[in-house]
Amino acid sequence: MSPFLIGVTWLLVFQCAGEGATRLFDLPVPGPVIAMLALFVVLRFRKQVPESLGVAADGLARHLSLLFVPAGVGVMLHFARLAENWVPILTALFVSTILTIAAAGWTFSALKRWALRDEDELPSRTP
Repeated sequence: MSPFLIGVTWLLVFQCAGEGATRLFDLPVPGPVIAMLALFVVLRFRKQVPESLGVAADGLARHLSLLFVPAGVGVMLHFARLAENWVPILTALFVSTILTIAAAGWTFSALKRWALRDEDELPSRTP
């Protein structure tokens, strides 16, 4: 069996497990999010990405632009609705962008302070 198919099988198994967990436990989180979290945990314990999974990920990433076609079709399908509500849509986009930048900056500052504090607590290594 080709490495690509083995890697895609990995992804599909985790996708099914994530969907199953979401439905079984009635979680408010989408199945793909649970699947990616579970895959991340498994790969962290393995401490390496299997070659087949890397091949599949690279192959899918090369064709990532195809995933935007349905979104573009949806935008064109609902163009009249977008034209009617362009002000709230642009406002939401602008506000969410500003909040995301602020949250990222705050997170970076907090992590930097935390890293510097931990660095200060380490014993000095002067000879």
